[in-house]
Amino acid sequence: MKKFFVSCVLTSIVPIAMAETNPKICMILDKAGKDDQSFNQEAYNGFQKALKTLPISKDSKVIEAKEESHLKQIIRTFVNNKCSIIFSVGINNADAIKNLAPSFPKQKFAVIDTKVTHENVRSIVFQDEQGAFLMGAIAAIKTKTGKIGMIGGMNIPLIQKFEKAYIAGAKKINPKIEVMTGYVGVSVEAWNNPTKAQELALNQYAQGVDIIFHAAGGSGLGVFNAAEQASIKKTKKYAIGCDSNQNWIKPGIILTSLIKDIDKSVMDTIYSILDNNFTTGVYTYNLENKGINWAYDKYNESLFTKEEIQKINLIKKEIIELKQETIN
Repeated sequence: MKKFFVSCVLTSIVPIAMAETNPKICMILDKAGKDDQSFNQEAYNGFQKALKTLPISKDSKVIEAKEESHLKQIIRTFVNNKCSIIFSVGINNADAIKNLAPSFPKQKFAVIDTKVTHENVRSIVFQDEQGAFLMGAIAAIKTKTGKIGMIGGMNIPLIQKFEKAYIAGAKKINPKIEVMTGYVGVSVEAWNNPTKAQELALNQYAQGVDIIFHAAGGSGLGVFNAAEQASIKKTKKYAIGCDSNQNWIKPGIILTSLIKDIDKSVMDTIYSILDNNFTTGVYTYNLENKGINWAYDKYNESLFTKEEIQKINLIKKEIIELKQETIN
């Protein structure tokens, strides 16, 4: 079986079960759904790619968990339907896996963007702080006003870590830079409220910010709309995408995107089942193994000079070489 290149940081690896013929792959997306143009869509794309290119069961299935109260029932249904592996996407679905995984010790689980320590669970995580640090550096390189912003979705430690790293990256370039931050909310609805995100972004732009990075899931679309709206005036405003390459959504408005190669992580896991080498534990994707990167393509190439690209790639190299030391 041809495999994707994987170079991940692994801990507590436990082999589990045997290879299966035409395994049934099941996936639970969070309430933002497969059309969020962000995290969920990338996971869904990985599922669809596997369905089209790999020998997995045509009975494989994706369900969007629109209500948290339905999660446990969805998991039980997938287990009863003999899914070879159950993917759970996003931190909002993690508690249900934590609670139920021990009850089904022979069932393989994979959680994306969170850690669950049970012996039958593979935790797929991303070193978000590396990407956020790089986004902060890029924003600081490109700002004309010396003021940049960030808008998070749900105000939780994970996104607070984004904020800290983003500010650190910006201050590496310009110690005197001003960074405004805000959060959409404190509940799971914060990931899917572009109207609120747009309001927050417009307020930051009105105060002189000219680049805003979002870490807000589906709410990030509101930041893009705000950048476009604010750019009608004389000063150009930009936004930075997150989780997937979002440059195409508003070319010329989205400066770049923090790419998390979520679809690759899904494919890597399915390959491991097909090759009979599925293991559990923590699989970490980062800049070094290209699980995280900055998006540079036809939609934003006109926004960067050769010198800026060289500077960005040098910072990226420094992050890889120094790892956490650079960010802290």
